Amino acid sequence: MKRFFTLLLLTATFIVSSFAQGWPANYGGVMLQGFYWDSYEYSSWVNLKKQAAELGQYFDLVWIPQSGNCGGQSMGYDDLYWFENYNSSFGNKSELLSLISTFKDNGIGTIGDIVINHRRNVSSWFDFPRETYKGETYQLLSTDICRNDDGGAALKEANKQGVSISANNDTGEDWGGMRDLDHKSANVQRSVKAYLKMLIDDFGYTGFRYDMVKGYSPEYTGIYNTYAKPQFSVGECWDGTNTIRNWIDGTKVDGVPTSAAFDFQFRYVVRNACNGTSNSRWSKLNEQNDGNWPLVSNKELDKGDYRRWAVTFVENHDTEYRSSNSPQDPLKKDTLAANAWLLAMPGTPCVWSRHWIDYKQEIKSMIIARKFAGITNTSNFNTEYASGNGYQVGMSNGTNSNLLVVVGENATSYSPTNQWVEILNGYHYRYFLQSKMNSVWIDHASGTYDGSSLKVKVIAVARSSSAKIVYTLNGTTPTASSTQVNSGSEITIPLGTTTLKVGLLVNGEVTNVQTREYNVTGFQPYDITVYVYAGSVEWEHVNFWTWGGDGTHGPKSGGWPGDKVTETVEIEGAPWFAHNYTINSSSDYVNFVFSTGTGSPQTVDINGVSETSYFAISTEKDGDKHLVNVADPTGIKLLDSGQLTMDNSAYYDLQGRRLEGVPTQRGIYIRSGRKIVIK
Repeated sequence: MKRFFTLLLLTATFIVSSFAQGWPANYGGVMLQGFYWDSYEYSSWVNLKKQAAELGQYFDLVWIPQSGNCGGQSMGYDDLYWFENYNSSFGNKSELLSLISTFKDNGIGTIGDIVINHRRNVSSWFDFPRETYKGETYQLLSTDICRNDDGGAALKEANKQGVSISANNDTGEDWGGMRDLDHKSANVQRSVKAYLKMLIDDFGYTGFRYDMVKGYSPEYTGIYNTYAKPQFSVGECWDGTNTIRNWIDGTKVDGVPTSAAFDFQFRYVVRNACNGTSNSRWSKLNEQNDGNWPLVSNKELDKGDYRRWAVTFVENHDTEYRSSNSPQDPLKKDTLAANAWLLAMPGTPCVWSRHWIDYKQEIKSMIIARKFAGITNTSNFNTEYASGNGYQVGMSNGTNSNLLVVVGENATSYSPTNQWVEILNGYHYRYFLQSKMNSVWIDHASGTYDGSSLKVKVIAVARSSSAKIVYTLNGTTPTASSTQVNSGSEITIPLGTTTLKVGLLVNGEVTNVQTREYNVTGFQPYDITVYVYAGSVEWEHVNFWTWGGDGTHGPKSGGWPGDKVTETVEIEGAPWFAHNYTINSSSDYVNFVFSTGTGSPQTVDINGVSETSYFAISTEKDGDKHLVNVADPTGIKLLDSGQLTMDNSAYYDLQGRRLEGVPTQRGIYIRSGRKIVIK
């Protein structure tokens, strides 16, 4: 009993201390940014929840958008409600709580997007919501607004209205558009503390990503984290390395940082390498960006080891290409090489959702390799293996094995010594593990896979060149007499649920047995056709703009307004614009916006299409967008209005409203269970 309570006490001490230290040391987890710009459908709480079982196989943390109501459709950076209203652009409170709980059940911690530098007003410059939480009222006041907010515009407006604002200037950078909060204010601190504590205790968030932390002094992050006790905290300190280091140090409480920070300079050196043009571009991975080394660079060690507090990334919602009007600063090529470098490095890598969607199988394998080698946020790393001949080589020291990564257009020309075994390769990247690991590499994690079968590659990572691999498919432990294959072979996993066990056979002995659980669904890709009737609105062509699902469907729209369709097919006398799509996975579907011209006028969004469907564009509108009715062409008869007659059967519109007399306008109507199109 005494031993049990001693262990319990030590465990509790570790947990509390980890709360106060910003980010755990020797952390081997990987984070996913679970959204991109305007990803309202993909990042909805319901859709992310559906992905929990798959995500949990690879990611330990998922960063989701700010979850409170913002007064309209929003990505969450104009936050309005903190306590009471959680009907956001991504779902309601019940759906959010269910998502966080399901993530937890699948081994995923949820990272909340925290926007406390500024806050939106309800209707004027100075009014904030009045909210009640656990019997206490929380409301920010005009005196909680920084005196120099909006470059002095807030003070000017306050004087105009006879309103008082804070006597304190901003403790960080000013940001226009919403009210910058005075974090010296006791009322602001009280509200923020309660808000963050609620997200941890009531909602179940694991940690926070703090937005725009340069907008207020880092000491306040330390104050808030000490109170709310998140297990993970990372700040968006968008700047050079020296500023980021100073910000991390500024969050210290009792001499220890309370928050990690995104390693922006890591992102920039990867961007410089990927977007370059010469054979020597890959050497930029071992260079500075505008005089700044990445936090995880060995060249930074003389400034203190900040790898533990570095969250690395290669793309996010603020760097991605959004549109021709908002091109941002994206990677333009070599996305796979960028992610291969990211996932082989120390620090905690944060994978961007678009990359995950587009290169899922490759990124899965990279994450498996990282965890197989035991790479952590504090692993040692060097880039001594360098070449100006079209590739760059780096090595991280894992707890199980060293991981060697080669990136570049000439990566295949690199020849390591025989201590290395190649386990993974793709477009402009290769991964190697040390042969002394004496284990078996399996390139697919446990999980559900579509198809009639699954091919799983197994490689002997062993000193002996004569090492063989033995395996079973029935869950029993393999022995020397089990099915034997050579290193590099593919094992076929059949339809249904299978427990694969694989071991290394050396000198008659089976060691290092590994287990995978697979469910092969039997899904086969299939084609659908989407038909659109636009006669009611007299469109001469229809643009099909598509997105959604797991992103595997084809074809994909190259750019707004999508694929232009001019030809029609006749069904029951009516002309329908038609476009074909292939659904490539059991979780895939297609969302649509239909338009004409160069994208205007357009329809409302149509979501979740995974089978052949018929849509009729209505003359009715929601704002400036046409409504769309689901149609069934069976029994549709095309008539001129002059051909209509009245008898005992009434006419109804597609909203179910009975018409008085014969329809006089173009459109689709129902009479005696039959649809009639008036042309």
